[in-house]
Amino acid sequence: MSGQDHKVKGSDLFVAALENEGVDRIFGVPGEENLDLVESLRTSRIELVLTRHEQAAAFMAATYGRLTGKPGVCLSTLGPGALNLSTGAAYAHLGAMPMILVTGQKPIMSSRQARFQIVDVVATMKPLTKLSRQIVSASSIPTVVRDAFRVAMEERPGPVHLELPEDIAGDEVSPIPVIPVHPIEIPVAHRAALDRAAAMILAAKRPLVMMGAATSRPRSTHGIASFVRRTGIPFFTTQMGKGTVPGGTNLYMGTAALSERDYVHDAIDAADLIVAIGHDPIEKPPFIMGPSGPKVIHVSYTPASVELVYFPDAEVVGDVGPSLELLADRLEGKLPQAAALLPLREEILAHIADRATEARWPPTPQRIVHDIRQVIPENGIVALDNGMYKIWFARNYRTRVANTLLLDNALATMGAGLPSAMMAAMLYPDRRVLAVAGDGGFMMNSQEMETAVRLKLNLVVLVLEDNAYGMIRWKQAVDQFADYGMTFGNPDFVQYAKAYGAKGHRIASIDSFGPTLDAAFREGGVHLVSIPIDYSENVRVLVDELRAHEKAKA
Repeated sequence: MSGQDHKVKGSDLFVAALENEGVDRIFGVPGEENLDLVESLRTSRIELVLTRHEQAAAFMAATYGRLTGKPGVCLSTLGPGALNLSTGAAYAHLGAMPMILVTGQKPIMSSRQARFQIVDVVATMKPLTKLSRQIVSASSIPTVVRDAFRVAMEERPGPVHLELPEDIAGDEVSPIPVIPVHPIEIPVAHRAALDRAAAMILAAKRPLVMMGAATSRPRSTHGIASFVRRTGIPFFTTQMGKGTVPGGTNLYMGTAALSERDYVHDAIDAADLIVAIGHDPIEKPPFIMGPSGPKVIHVSYTPASVELVYFPDAEVVGDVGPSLELLADRLEGKLPQAAALLPLREEILAHIADRATEARWPPTPQRIVHDIRQVIPENGIVALDNGMYKIWFARNYRTRVANTLLLDNALATMGAGLPSAMMAAMLYPDRRVLAVAGDGGFMMNSQEMETAVRLKLNLVVLVLEDNAYGMIRWKQAVDQFADYGMTFGNPDFVQYAKAYGAKGHRIASIDSFGPTLDAAFREGGVHLVSIPIDYSENVRVLVDELRAHEKAKA
């Protein structure tokens, strides 16, 4: 055969394009419409990580994007498999995580199966992604894939969906070179915007900095930490902005786990100017703006979205890290009032730490968070599912490194905690990684314990048992509805873990909790630790205590 007669399949072009983008693994559950693609992957440098549900594959790919800044890739078949990716697509879309979703489809030129299993997945994915398109020509694959990765990584990052029909994947065409990848720098903020923001900060008497979700981008953290250090302005974080300023500054004022009335809001309410860095309105509001509140400067990669609760007075739009360095150049050494709110810090943090070492059984959320913090090093990662405990981790768990508390305050879906922890363990095998899930959320993707064991991950999974959908049950009680429809039974989690080939541990006293976690990490492999939790603190602290605090301030 002459060189001119050599042909390659569309699936080979697709995999070559993925390799060109630096993809090293794909997560998913293939179907018959993906078989050409699976065969092309078999002979490539890319590992196919088989999961037990497509939703978990999407959560893992999204978390890859969150932690690396590069798109993770997940794979499913058509119809039912593709629809199982939809929650993960929304998770990445709201959470600004770059991701590529690849789904199969019946042949588009001719099909012998009529409309069996066919759903318009491209249309379904459009509102859940930045871009959703069907590949209709094998020759277009290199350009389509390159464009998909560009779109996924551009600010604001997010998921892109590509549908690869069976006949396009199997079509043989002449070789087509991949499109070279080159870096794209984000412009820094305009000089006029920097001057305007500097003037507002210089004029402020009680300035405060807020770290939002976008500060956790891997590219941002150095410039943000430098800005805080050089200005000396105290800061608080949103739930997804935790850890973006390293420890040691002594300027951390707390995390806004609630939208108002928490202790950290003493500082927010006293501020006359808030520099909101990386705020994303997708995240539950960390504070409520009003006509009598502080002025707000929006600093982010993209302009502010004006909302009922967020309408900034000035904007600094550009690459956040370098822009903040330029802003600090205008402020350093000129802010004698920078620390005006700092005297509030000790009391705020003392309230948050209250009863954190109480030896009650079943343990309180505060004690569980405290003991976890003792066994997780600064670079260790805690990945949360969604439940009542998330508020306690947001308030009480101190982070000093970005992306070491993986919580979702955007879609806030249950079922993501275990898969996201698995991804972290794959990326950082030498760091301690802990998944924390309620019994409800854990069971939504608990089948991935088999995947974790098969991949030989070092991972500890903590299951908090209250035999209920605890957050909704709490809200039901706060709203004075009858206790109805929120409770369930659980399997024996120790035996459940063993059935998957993992180690299982049941905590019977609070004194054994920390040592059990530590021993599990030291042993390595996959461990499940179950512990009951007493959520009565929800009403005492988050309702009664904060209500009394608000009245005392009035």
